[in-house]
Amino acid sequence: MTVHGKVKGKVVVPERGARLPDGASVEIRIVKPRKKKKAGLSKGFREESLSDLLQEFAGTITNAPADLARNHDHYLHGKPKK
Repeated sequence: MTVHGKVKGKVVVPERGARLPDGASVEIRIVKPRKKKKAGLSKGFREESLSDLLQEFAGTITNAPADLARNHDHYLHGKPKK
């Protein structure tokens, strides 16, 4: 489970009303805030490619089947494995 939140004083406050059980162990990872993009592209501005944007999530799946890349349609839609 992933819960996002913000630090207020010395307390981490979960967003969207997420509730954690008392005594739950948590791991906190500090992330850089994303820069807000302007509506239009200014001169010299390089738009990020989709692969650049998705690179942030590389390696974040844990306990995935070894053949997930080859058989993702099987795991997502129930199609026969290749």
